[in-house]
Amino acid sequence: MTLIASHWSANAVALAAVAVVAAVHLRGTIAVAGEARRRGEGVPRGLWREAVLFYAGLFVVLLALVTPIGYWSQRYIWVRSVQDVLLANVAPALIVLGGPWLALRRGLAISPADRPSGISSSASAMPVAGWARLPVLAVIAFNVIWIGWHIPVLYDAALRHPAVYAAQIICYLGLGILLWLQFIGSRPLSPALTPLRRVVLVAGTITVGTLLGMVLVFGYGLAYPAYLGAGQHVQSVVYDQQTGGAVLWVLVLPAYVTVGIALLIRWLNDEESQALTAGFDRLLKPAKSAWPSRSGLR
Repeated sequence: MTLIASHWSANAVALAAVAVVAAVHLRGTIAVAGEARRRGEGVPRGLWREAVLFYAGLFVVLLALVTPIGYWSQRYIWVRSVQDVLLANVAPALIVLGGPWLALRRGLAISPADRPSGISSSASAMPVAGWARLPVLAVIAFNVIWIGWHIPVLYDAALRHPAVYAAQIICYLGLGILLWLQFIGSRPLSPALTPLRRVVLVAGTITVGTLLGMVLVFGYGLAYPAYLGAGQHVQSVVYDQQTGGAVLWVLVLPAYVTVGIALLIRWLNDEESQALTAGFDRLLKPAKSAWPSRSGLR
């Protein structure tokens, strides 16, 4: 009980950043709902459900940084692995599911003239812009930083230097959000690739995470000497390192597998729909006569 009740962190930067983002989003959400009511459309469907998912993502960020997870991640590799999964996978997935983009834009519009025009609160899906238009590069970028931050020199540097640790958190959250934008829709943004191609990207990400986990689980050498403290033996840190590898390997699987299965089902439904449409087109298309036509005869 003491482990849970103690070692909470008053991380002013994290608390302030989350509070500001949440306040802007809430302001924008209320504005979106108000504009819809004034137009007589009613509150956009799913608006408050998406807001809850977005705030859940922000809560996961605080869970990883402010609670005892943040404290014990500096002492145990397996807790650090839990923190990594929360920051790079769980929080970004919830944020993307929350579709906060329109609400954040509304919230940042200080005066009516600054409010984005031409975008309905129930805007239809539009392709992801910018870097996210390059889905393969976005997924590769995430997997490179996922592997890169677990290279011993960077992993230990993030433990010893707050600036490097902050850069790691920003990379996890930023590229994690970019990754999930390629997999699932986030109103009003839609993934650029077809469901089957997204399944391939999910499978590739699972493969990279599995390889990283296997290297740590089945490795017998000490990869992260920064975790060697007073009274700790090398072998105990190696066991901790192996447990951390198992966490990285297993905890990311449920979300990825669920998304992969959902995308496969959607692809199969699309294929079935296209097959039915093609079948109806053949049935409705007039059949050509088997007799050759003769010119001049009517």
